[in-house]
Amino acid sequence: MLVRLRDSSSMYKRMSSREYGNSVDVEENSALLQNGMGEETGNPSWKLSIPHVLVATIVSFLFGYHLGVVNEPLESISIDLGFSGNTLAEGLVVSTCLAGAFVGSLFSGWIADGFGRRKAFQLCAIPMIIGASVSAMTENLEGMLLGRFLVGIGLGVGPPVASLYVTEVSPAFVRGTYGSFIQIATCLGLAGALLIGFPVKSNDNWWRICFWVSTVPPAVLALAMAFCAESPHWLYKRGRIAEAEAEFEKLFGGSHVKSAMAELSKLDRGDESHDTDTMKLSELLNGRHSRVVFIGSTLFALQQLSGINAVFYFSSTVFRSAGVSSNLANIFVGVANLLGSIVALILMDKLGRKVLLMWSFSGMALSLALQVTAAGLSASGSGDVYLSVGGMLLFVLTFAVGAGPVPGLLLPEIFPNRIRAKAMAFCMAVHWVFNFFVGLLFLRLLEQLGRRLLYSIFGTFCLMAVVFVKRNVMETKGKTLQEIEIALLPED
Repeated sequence: MLVRLRDSSSMYKRMSSREYGNSVDVEENSALLQNGMGEETGNPSWKLSIPHVLVATIVSFLFGYHLGVVNEPLESISIDLGFSGNTLAEGLVVSTCLAGAFVGSLFSGWIADGFGRRKAFQLCAIPMIIGASVSAMTENLEGMLLGRFLVGIGLGVGPPVASLYVTEVSPAFVRGTYGSFIQIATCLGLAGALLIGFPVKSNDNWWRICFWVSTVPPAVLALAMAFCAESPHWLYKRGRIAEAEAEFEKLFGGSHVKSAMAELSKLDRGDESHDTDTMKLSELLNGRHSRVVFIGSTLFALQQLSGINAVFYFSSTVFRSAGVSSNLANIFVGVANLLGSIVALILMDKLGRKVLLMWSFSGMALSLALQVTAAGLSASGSGDVYLSVGGMLLFVLTFAVGAGPVPGLLLPEIFPNRIRAKAMAFCMAVHWVFNFFVGLLFLRLLEQLGRRLLYSIFGTFCLMAVVFVKRNVMETKGKTLQEIEIALLPED
């Protein structure tokens, strides 16, 4: 089989993807006539692709780690760097990372398409290593902000590429399960930041260690990616047919190479392809694929408008009113997040993406209703406090089951190969914009509207998300990327 693959690789090496698509039909038909049988029809072994997926999720671990790394040490950082009591400066230390992530996300698609998925991972590791080192060594606020901004750029590039890569290298029957690894890695990153930050109260300089530790995972990512497979979809799109075959063999096994390449050739004929490097933003927003881009960006917007980050922000206050310390509160929230992610891991390829999204947003609306009820009860009793705590934990749990992990998995599935990287970059930019403004306006809205009305607004967005998903999102469970793309192709 390997000899045949090498022979066929050399024959296809100089063919364009469209020429390959025509030739593969002839070869398949002749093979069926000669052998009386086709390629292996069973599922490829998941053991071949999982190491590549696990390496890619290091980015998600770093995403979670850097979101939580300043939570515990922020007081020590402010004292050490001389801005203690300056709430604006403290807010900038947190939000500058989000600003960098927005900038990085704008370029992630072009980097992923121009350099390939593997090199994009390696490139995103550079600002994360430099930025964390700058933050660890700085003696002033400006250096801390510069370091956080650089880390943010890496985080803006990395997660969209991780979603692309996991989607493109995963066999269809476990693609949802592999996608859930991204959310679990994010949870582990948040938990890691919490654990690393514990000694900060007894050691004033411990916060520097927290940043030094974060230079290790991106270095491991950059090194490990040198041994991982490149995305066969990207190679095929670039006309590097022989290399795409070799990577499919590495990921799926030799007996599944021809069927995987045949799927790519069907896709090539289903959508008249142009050069991805010349694609403009207007083509994403007004072209023939504008509907799937609209679905993707709206899902990310609704994810943030559900109030997840605001609820996380307010969680310490709620737990403190119940007599629970901030450290214990973080543990409770982290456990709920991790449990929900494990449930998503188990159910993603059994129930499907659409069902999990609808259940998730429905559960979030219910949990917000509990918190609205708690806010309306008399403050003299303890029942409202426990109702609020229970509603918050239920909110985090149900978010992690669907609304958290599914958009990052679903969008690379529904985006056509030609626009996948750039469309994902655009949707992630939308995600960061809404993330920033919800975080910026939350406290002011809380003062102006009160917790009851504000949580009612968040709950309304969750119900809107249920309706939107029911009407617009297709189920992708068990389908190949090519089947999904052909199904979503607009009629000319």
